Amino acid sequence: MAASKSQWLTFSITLALASTAISFYLSRRKTKSKSSGEVNKKIHELEASLKSALEKCAAERQGRIRAQQALRKSLSGPTSVNLELNSYPMAPIAIVHSCFSTRNGTPRQPLLVPLARASLIFDSSRVPPASLEGLEGYSHCWIIYVFHLNTDLEKLWKPSSQSKFKAKVRVPRLKGGKMGVFATRSPHRPCPIGLTVAKVEAIRGHILLLSGVDLVDGTPVLDVKPYLPYCDSILGATVPDWVKEDRLLTVASVNFSEGFSSSLADCWTMAEKKSLYASPSEFEILIRQVLSWDIRSISQRSRPHDFPVHTETGSTVDDASTLEHYQEDEAFENGFSAVIYHLILEGLDVSYRIDSKCNVIVENITVSSYTQTLS
Repeated sequence: MAASKSQWLTFSITLALASTAISFYLSRRKTKSKSSGEVNKKIHELEASLKSALEKCAAERQGRIRAQQALRKSLSGPTSVNLELNSYPMAPIAIVHSCFSTRNGTPRQPLLVPLARASLIFDSSRVPPASLEGLEGYSHCWIIYVFHLNTDLEKLWKPSSQSKFKAKVRVPRLKGGKMGVFATRSPHRPCPIGLTVAKVEAIRGHILLLSGVDLVDGTPVLDVKPYLPYCDSILGATVPDWVKEDRLLTVASVNFSEGFSSSLADCWTMAEKKSLYASPSEFEILIRQVLSWDIRSISQRSRPHDFPVHTETGSTVDDASTLEHYQEDEAFENGFSAVIYHLILEGLDVSYRIDSKCNVIVENITVSSYTQTLS
C-alpha cells in the first residue's frame, strides 16, 4: 500500500512538472519569440515522458490487482491435497448481556423459555447504529455466535492430529446415547459456532433487545440476520424420532417454598438496577419457565436423589460454592434428605431440589458467590 502511494505521488509530480514546463515554454515563446520548432520539440518530449509515466502506473495497478486476486484465491481454497482449511478474518461484532449468568440453566434450544431476555450490545466502532435500521420490522432474527465457554477450546489451536476431535457426542434425548456431532446441536464442534433464533423486542441505538434466548451472558456474536418465514420455515420438514422425545426433559411441576417470595424481595434491592425484568414477580415467572425443563446434566439425572458427594478426605462437598463447578455445570450440593441444585440467573443463586417423580421445589434465592467472584 505504501508503494502504491509513492507511485501515485511520483505520477502527480511528473504531471505537475510537465504542465509547468509547457506553460513556461509557451510563455517564453511569446516573450522571446523563440522558434516554434524548438518549443514543439520540447512539448513532444514532455508528452512522451507523461505517457510513459501513465503506462507505468497502469501496469503497476494491474499487477497489484492480480496479486490481490491470487491472495483471495489462496485464502479461499485448499492449500494441500488433505484439504487443510484456512483461517478467515472474523471478530465479534456484539456481546450478549443475558439473564443466564452461567451455562447451567441456559435452555438447550431457543424459544423454550419465552421470558428469557437478553440485549445484544454492538461494538459501535465496527457497527454503526444505522446498521440496525429496518430490523425492528421483523418479529424474529437469527444470531450466529461463538460457544466461548466450551471447556475444550484449547484443542482448536493444536494440530489436527492432536486435537482428538470427537465424532460422536452424548444426547440428552437418547439418555446419554451417542450420535454424530453434525446430527446434533452440541456446542462441542470442530468450529464452535452456534446458530439460534430469538424474538426481536426493540432496538435502542446500538443495542438490540431480544426474548426467548438460549444464550449465556458474555456470548460473542458474529452476525445477525432477519428471520424470513417464507424460506426459513420449511413445510413438511422431518426429524428423527429421537429428536421428538421431550418426555425426558420436562418436569411434573414447579413449586416455590413458603419463604421464597420474601427472600426474592430482599435480593431484588441489589439486582433491580441491572435487571432485564421489571419486578420480582416477573423474575419469579422466569424461574418457573426455566425450571419447567429438566436442566440437569445427564450424569446428574442418573444419580439417586439422595446421592452423597464426598471428597477423598471423607468430607461433604458443596459444589455450588466453587467457581469451577459453576463453569462445569455441576451445580449441586449434598443434603441429608435430597440433592440441592443451583441455578444462577442475573447473579442470583436459585436453589432447588427435584424429587423422584420430577416435581421441582424451589427452596431459596440468594446473591450468588459466583457473581461476587467475577466482580
